[in-house]
Amino acid sequence: MANILSMVSSKGGTGKTTVALNLAVALAESGEPTLLMDVDPLGAIGFSLARSDTEWKGLAEYLMKQATLEEAVIQTKLPTLSILPRGRLDPLDVGVYEEMLHSSSALQDVIDAVAQRFRYVVIDTPSGLGLVTRAALAVSNFALIPMQAEPLALRSISQTLRVLQHVKEHENPGLNLLGILATMVQMNKDVSFNIMNAVWSSLSGVLETHIPRADVFTVASEKGLPVAFLPGTYPPEAIRFELLATEIKGIIQGLGGMTGDIDERPQRELI
Repeated sequence: MANILSMVSSKGGTGKTTVALNLAVALAESGEPTLLMDVDPLGAIGFSLARSDTEWKGLAEYLMKQATLEEAVIQTKLPTLSILPRGRLDPLDVGVYEEMLHSSSALQDVIDAVAQRFRYVVIDTPSGLGLVTRAALAVSNFALIPMQAEPLALRSISQTLRVLQHVKEHENPGLNLLGILATMVQMNKDVSFNIMNAVWSSLSGVLETHIPRADVFTVASEKGLPVAFLPGTYPPEAIRFELLATEIKGIIQGLGGMTGDIDERPQRELI
């Protein structure tokens, strides 16, 4: 059974799509069958991979019954990673798209269809707490909140936590907060350092791993690649996502979820 992770944030600019992409890659490279699903009407995953707005079929075509799920899911060159892109969506039709995801069982149908094939489904939602985000939370086991290390993000995170609590109480009792992930952290800057101190002292569920602000993310975006796929010396930022994947697996296991073959191990002899 798949672990369904939604990336949610009440504001833009938190690095949500960057986290979704690179976390999915890290999970897949650890050997876990992973699906990266883009429900954002913007189609940010496609843009992050330097694809044009009309290049890929995807969720939009599936919703409109113009493609099967098998036709919409893209198998990447990483055998354990697949992508379900947003698809070709005219900006004028965004309202219809949002309403379809929120009011129909389409998203749950997708999850039901892929749950046995993948261990992890990472859902990139739009910024804000609107209809599409609520639809994603309604079908998810876990929510991960990327929070930019800056004052406005800290002040507004209570909005996201409020929505998560409401969905858990009224729509999806199986939803759990996976954690709050600090992003764009600059520990050598006073503002960022002070925010991190406030986060650690005032919020529960803050992950040990944090994602720094680094030029390598801009380089990766320019090339349309995850950071782990850049040429040259393996970037430490890619290692951050490996650590994040490991931390997330531990939390899921602690909450009773299945995280892979390592959940059960035979006794081994060293000598």
